[in-house]
Amino acid sequence: MARRKGLTFYQKKKKLDSRIIKDIFEMVTGSLAAVFLAFVIVFSVGMRTSIIGDSMERTLFNGQEILVNRVIYKLSTPKRGDVIVFLPNGNQNSHLYVKRVVGLPGETVQIRDGSVYIDGVFLEEPEEFDKMIDAGIAENELTLAVDEFFVLGDNRNSSEDSRSGNIGGVKKDNIIGKAWFHMSAEEESMGLIE
Repeated sequence: MARRKGLTFYQKKKKLDSRIIKDIFEMVTGSLAAVFLAFVIVFSVGMRTSIIGDSMERTLFNGQEILVNRVIYKLSTPKRGDVIVFLPNGNQNSHLYVKRVVGLPGETVQIRDGSVYIDGVFLEEPEEFDKMIDAGIAENELTLAVDEFFVLGDNRNSSEDSRSGNIGGVKKDNIIGKAWFHMSAEEESMGLIE
């Protein structure tokens, strides 16, 4: 047998350790299960829709996609400040409306001098909401029924909302859910809706 001159290196056969294979398998399986569970939760509890128009600007923008929590209002009731998704007057042929809850069931709502009054008391709101030029049907006091909510768009002077006679108070049965999470392809950002 001929002997090689110089340095020789012995090559060891590499063996795959069964623990490494097991760890990789568990990691891949766990990741797939988490993704599957996330899809199940989003599609059973939530739904996805897009904003139409500029009525919620500064908070939500035309074309922006949002996730809607469809279960929350089966367990609780909308609160002042919640951004809700609803069908106006339950009209199944209408697009989904997205507005902010201002008046709660049983309250009296009126718009005077461009501002909202609840039961005769001025409602403190963020300064970013413009004074309303048109009070619509809320020029006179409106008393909400036990299952009605008064809603306004954040872009107050460019919103069809509860001030419009064809929308008025939003019945709880016509509320699809709470706008929960927004996504923006342009900014590649996501966040909770407040």
